[in-house]
Amino acid sequence: MRFQTPLEPAVLIRRYKRFLADIRLADGTEAVAHCANPGSMMGLAQEGMRIWVERNDDPKKKLRYGWRLVEHDSGDFTGVDTSVPNRALREALCAGQVAEFADFDEVLPEQKYGANSRIDFLLRKAGAPDLYLEVKSVTLSRQAGLAEFPDSVTKRGAKHLEELIEMRRQGHRAAMLYLVQRTDCARTALAADIDLAYAAAYARARNAGVEAYAYACSITPEEITLGAALPPPPVASSLP
Repeated sequence: MRFQTPLEPAVLIRRYKRFLADIRLADGTEAVAHCANPGSMMGLAQEGMRIWVERNDDPKKKLRYGWRLVEHDSGDFTGVDTSVPNRALREALCAGQVAEFADFDEVLPEQKYGANSRIDFLLRKAGAPDLYLEVKSVTLSRQAGLAEFPDSVTKRGAKHLEELIEMRRQGHRAAMLYLVQRTDCARTALAADIDLAYAAAYARARNAGVEAYAYACSITPEEITLGAALPPPPVASSLP
């Protein structure tokens, strides 16, 4: 998925009200950028961090910039826009680039299911069970090389897992795909200390036959594309 307009480097001044960030552009100009991330963004929102923003010239939108990337001192990138994984994954699914799902004929995004929910992707193939695929963006890393989900309590995420369990009960396939929007991580885990209820729901889902996958991302200021397959998060060892 290529960014619609070239990204510009900036410095983060502060993030506030979850969806807003004050930034300083390369020429010293200060502006407000939209932050498309409802999570805590733990470790990604410190003052002075080098970030990359996308300029928006649409007069219908209030803010001229959208915050897309964090660039770490190591030169690695983290994608902070939680809408990106679905767009990047849709491209990969439609191109047959995700090995586990390459033989499906239809890729249907945002389909209604469950209790007033929408599944990220419904995959269909003649003569086979439908597959309900939920996608999560993973950006938290508290240990070198390890990406964790979630970065804050997510009741919505736990609800999605319960709905996937119900899809399995109805005879469909159901799967979680954790897309790691970091270029410095090759392992995944659940942050059970942050959200024990989500970790418990994940364990129930896996025991019920819900599949789990994880993929890395290739990230540059020009584009974000699907990377290599990673081991999915293991079920947490200590759960009530």
